[in-house]
Amino acid sequence: MTEAETVSSQQPQQFTDLNLPAALQQGIDGLGFSTMTDVQQTALPLTLAGQDVAGQGRTGTGKTATFLITAINRLLTTPPKRGRGTQHTRVLIIAPTRELVIQIYEDAKKLAKFTDLKLHAVYGGVDYEKQRLGFEQGVDILIGTPGRLIDYLKKRVYSLSKTEMLIIDEADRMFDLGFIKDLRFMMRRLPPYNERQSLMFSATLSHRVLELAYEHMNSPVKLRAEEGDLIASGIVESMYHTGMDEKFPLLVHLLREANVERGMIFVNEKRTGERVARNLARYGMAVGILSGDVRQKKRMRILEDFSRGKLHLLVATDVASRGLHIDGVTHVFNYDMPEDAENYVHRIGRTARAGTTGVAISFSCERFCFGLPDIEAYIERKIPLCNVEPEMLEIGKPTHPEATAEGLKKEDRTAAHGGNSAQSARPRRRGSRRSGGGGRSRRRNP
Repeated sequence: MTEAETVSSQQPQQFTDLNLPAALQQGIDGLGFSTMTDVQQTALPLTLAGQDVAGQGRTGTGKTATFLITAINRLLTTPPKRGRGTQHTRVLIIAPTRELVIQIYEDAKKLAKFTDLKLHAVYGGVDYEKQRLGFEQGVDILIGTPGRLIDYLKKRVYSLSKTEMLIIDEADRMFDLGFIKDLRFMMRRLPPYNERQSLMFSATLSHRVLELAYEHMNSPVKLRAEEGDLIASGIVESMYHTGMDEKFPLLVHLLREANVERGMIFVNEKRTGERVARNLARYGMAVGILSGDVRQKKRMRILEDFSRGKLHLLVATDVASRGLHIDGVTHVFNYDMPEDAENYVHRIGRTARAGTTGVAISFSCERFCFGLPDIEAYIERKIPLCNVEPEMLEIGKPTHPEATAEGLKKEDRTAAHGGNSAQSARPRRRGSRRSGGGGRSRRRNP
């Protein structure tokens, strides 16, 4: 495995320098993309030339556009493999969570808008048969979570024998969520590594991720396009040492003071998130929650409302800290300090994306302060401290005592906290086994 050089002045700077097919360039122009990010300047000349890449980069660097542009370019400039039928997908993209699959799919639709390529996304929590019907006319680019992809593969709904390109996004997260056995199952059913192009992207190129790359990729270039600071320069960080009972009033004060129009609030436990979201609504704030007990369609609607500004605040656990690239997030609050140092970087990376600026505020309480030394060691600096003044905790009584957050209403919830477990794709704990048989995996909704 070789290591890519850092960005140089000889590398292409604009997307128009890449001589892409007109239909693809039209899609790029439609998104308002012109100048490439550092990751794109380094990676695209390699990936467009057919090189395998194992890439690391902090969040918000443009890696999704990198692999989608590469995939679409390949399909537009290269004929399908001999003998390819409608059951054979040409490009396979695997991502660890439903939300990330949906976002990749939406981005792919925009980039491929002026082409005839057929795209399909599969994930748990929605109608199994409806997603199956999406394969009937053939699929050029298939995007999905491991569980649902394997379900359809075992049912022979589609085939990987003529696949030309494999893309794995958030590879380290695959390990964290217990998907690695599923990932290897699918990779063994692809053409040999020297008969396809493979791209793997990860927040960290850990030993286990590199081992996967060595095993299933063709002499991949190890790409580290953004050495140095793990956190975007546009993020202003701060931290308050607080008591558990001070966190909520302090949060309300800071939200009011900054008049936050689009902010994300991260918690470590689902029940904490539900309590915070419910109480924020009672203080008159437009808030939604991403929870595994929320129906999938409602979760998608909450994300859409947040993106469009109908909801100003989104409460979530770390399941939402990876891959979500919502434009215009100005504030990120670590209501609970993350217990994993890497998650601190992923969380606050929801703001200051693509060269913008943002604010990241963390609360270090007596329960979750123990991870702080590891976080500061990981980012190689101290997080600036702020003082909690007594007046910050005087927020008055709730102004809307009967209100509740989007996602917490009775009609928003799944039946028995999960609905049909056979149609879901819950990330499993490490070491757990897939249910036996050749049918759908038996997982509960996240």
